[in-house]
This record gives sequence, C-alpha cells and structure tokens, in this order.
Amino acid sequence: MLGLYLKAFHVVFVVTWFAGLFYIVRLFVHFKESEKLDIQAQKVLKKQYQKMAKGLWLGITYPSMLLTLILGTALAHTYGFWAMKWLHLKLAFVLGLVCYHFYCAKLYRDVMSDALKISSFQLRLYNELASVFLFAIVFIVIFKNLIFQASFTIGIILLILLLVIAIYLFQKKRTQGNG
Repeated sequence: MLGLYLKAFHVVFVVTWFAGLFYIVRLFVHFKESEKLDIQAQKVLKKQYQKMAKGLWLGITYPSMLLTLILGTALAHTYGFWAMKWLHLKLAFVLGLVCYHFYCAKLYRDVMSDALKISSFQLRLYNELASVFLFAIVFIVIFKNLIFQASFTIGIILLILLLVIAIYLFQKKRTQGNG
C-alpha cells in the first residue's frame, strides 16, 4: 500500500513540477517582451512578472522538483527498479530535466535582477525543451523495455524537429503580423 501512495504523490509532484517549468519560462517570455513597451508600462509589468515568478518558483516549482526526486528515489527503492535498464534511461532524462530546472533558476535570478539577456524567441525555444523531457520520460515509463527499439529514438527526434519547426513558423507569423 505504501508503494501506491508513493507512486500517487510522485505523479502529483511531477505534474506540478512540469506545470511550474512550463509557466515560469512563459513568464520570462512576457517579462522580456515587456521591454518593447514604454518605460511606465515596462516598470509596472516587470514588477508584476517578478512577483508572479517568485511565487511560482519558490512556492511550486522548486519544492515540486525536490519532492519529485525524493519520492522517485523512494519508489525506485521500494519496487527494486535500480537494476532495470529502462530506469537508467529515464534517470538520464531526469538528470537532463534537473539541468533544465537549474538553468531556469539562473534565468529566474536574471529576471529578479532585471538582467535577462536571452531573447524572447530563444526563451520560446527553450520552453519547448521541457516538452521533450516530458514526452521522453512518460514514454520510457509506459513502454519500459520497448524503448530500446529504434522507433522510440526516431520518435523523440521527430518530436524535437516538429517542435522546432512549429516554433519557427509561429515566430515567423508573429513577426510578419507586427511588421
């Protein structure tokens, strides 16, 4: 029964962690794009985005990451997953996601000090990287040993390409609409 509770809470905190990661980068995009506005509007919006980012980062995203990792470790221990190859691949993607999270922490600090240098287009691209991690991790967990087939790798590569193309087309359409 303990294993089921661990699993349920793990899934809940994975969901809140991803929600936080998706939303925090969107806040960074809006923060950056507010720089195109007049000084008064910038001041008001940047202050609001900083306030929203602080609550999201410190109240949801960061704690959710910690709880996800703690509960995931407990799950792996409870079910004896450590020897299973699929878990090693999942952990590689989780490590990538943790690195993504810590780069978001750097961006968060930049936003809080009003020193965000990365463009809104780069932030949009960066935001989609979380989608790649989400798809990969979920598919690894669901398909377990089937993931070592070439179709899994090809699927992830196609997903990445589709996301990049979609972002590029969206940015192109957005730019044409403003020009």
